[in-house]
Amino acid sequence: MSLLKKYITLLFFLIMLCMQSYAQDTVTFKKQRFIPLVAVAGAAYIGGMAGLYQLWYQGYPSEHFHFFNDNDQWMQMDKSGHLFTCFQIGRYSIAALKWTGTNRKKAIWYGAATGLLFQTNIEIFDGFSSEWGFSVGDMTANILGSTLLVSQYLAWNEIRIIPKFSFHTTEYATVHPELLGNSFGQQLFKDYNGQTYWLSFNIRKLTQQKFFWPEWLCVSAGYSAEEMIRGTTAESNAEGYYPYRQFYLSLDVDFQSIKTRSKFLKSVFYAVNMIKVPMPAVEFSEHGVKMYGIYF
Repeated sequence: MSLLKKYITLLFFLIMLCMQSYAQDTVTFKKQRFIPLVAVAGAAYIGGMAGLYQLWYQGYPSEHFHFFNDNDQWMQMDKSGHLFTCFQIGRYSIAALKWTGTNRKKAIWYGAATGLLFQTNIEIFDGFSSEWGFSVGDMTANILGSTLLVSQYLAWNEIRIIPKFSFHTTEYATVHPELLGNSFGQQLFKDYNGQTYWLSFNIRKLTQQKFFWPEWLCVSAGYSAEEMIRGTTAESNAEGYYPYRQFYLSLDVDFQSIKTRSKFLKSVFYAVNMIKVPMPAVEFSEHGVKMYGIYF
């Protein structure tokens, strides 16, 4: 996914967050909330898609719809990003629909569909562009993200396995800053070497047992990769870099399980619950086992 596409996605995130701020679930359908929500979300969606097409795709020739296999690029870190993004957009959308009093199952299905629709349109744009193509791998990751979200709400009516994200700057961005980013903001989106995607498991919620384990404390499994200065392993190898995968085991915080009466804090906790909290971690890779006092 290009940097501009990620900025558009972030903008959509922020719009959904603003609509969800101070939101509390209601069992009564409120038209005065639903209509403005649909209007703002619809305008943001149409405007975002139109802007994305104008700014990113218009400069490249269009051709017949075609596919592009990018499954061997970036050690599949980009696919992890697609799963994460689709899940989180759906999560915000579900919360916004619940705020309007929309029927529970409708909120779940429509909210999850929002994230999938948003990502699918980007893939369709890619499919008609001579520069890219529709990626089945990306689309599969999008579907997995929505499936992970819907299945938890239908099974438990809450999220117990949370996709999260963390980032740290790396030395690799200086090798190809035009590809991996010149600034922190660009590197946050473009330098996959510094990104880690996590699944945080809320032990208390999953076991449904009351014991010494805090309700908000999660066990988190992470995935990352390093030495990727170009998309494919062969391209990185040609410049003397050898990409490898990293797997992590750590702890995390489920902010939504922290008790508070403050509506403001509830909204803040909801918003930040997609970010992995810096914690001690263990890394497993082909280079062995490495311990971190704090990993982010």
